[in-house]
Amino acid sequence: MSYANSRIPMSAQQAVHERLTDLVTRHVNEPFRKPINEYNRVAFEASLAGWDRAAPLILDAGCGVGHSTIQLARAFPDHWVIGVDQSQDRLSRRKPYPEALLPTNMVFVRADLVDYWRLVSASGLRLARHYILYPNPWPKIGHLARRWHGHPVFPFIPKLGGVLECRSNWSVYIAEFAQALEQVLGREVSWGAFEAPSPLTPFERKYRDSGQTLYRLTAELE
Repeated sequence: MSYANSRIPMSAQQAVHERLTDLVTRHVNEPFRKPINEYNRVAFEASLAGWDRAAPLILDAGCGVGHSTIQLARAFPDHWVIGVDQSQDRLSRRKPYPEALLPTNMVFVRADLVDYWRLVSASGLRLARHYILYPNPWPKIGHLARRWHGHPVFPFIPKLGGVLECRSNWSVYIAEFAQALEQVLGREVSWGAFEAPSPLTPFERKYRDSGQTLYRLTAELE
């Protein structure tokens, strides 16, 4: 099987979902109050245990196997970088990096982002940088509410501050994320295609090497 054979998400939806605005409005007006699981509280505290309370914070949300977290920690050595993923199996597969060669300014934690984002917000902490790299696109038309910008937790994301960056190989996802963010912020959010000479994630490398166009949204949230 060829390595560079990745496909763009297939969907009958070819543009921003017609229900997106109404869905975001509902989530903004009806705060998300789902109880937070105790294991996520423990994970949140663990993610800050090695932090000196002075270094700026970077969150790699949905970090998968953690390659992006490692690269971010190397690129920003004066920051504390937190890689969060809900799968312990993915977090344990951070090959080819042995423990001794990992940057010391980072940590991996297993947690559900729905709770983790809310815990960061409730703590009053603010991020310097926030990465959401190649999230599950949930491409079916009926899956809008499963995408992060259609989820009840979305209004918490802009509250975390810093520079937010979201990347995807599906332009509809980024277009929707931008529109939802614009709705919450009340201002324009830029996005577009970009080159990835040094891919941050294995997915990004595979998508690039498959000849796909990659899309990126960047927004200052301070």
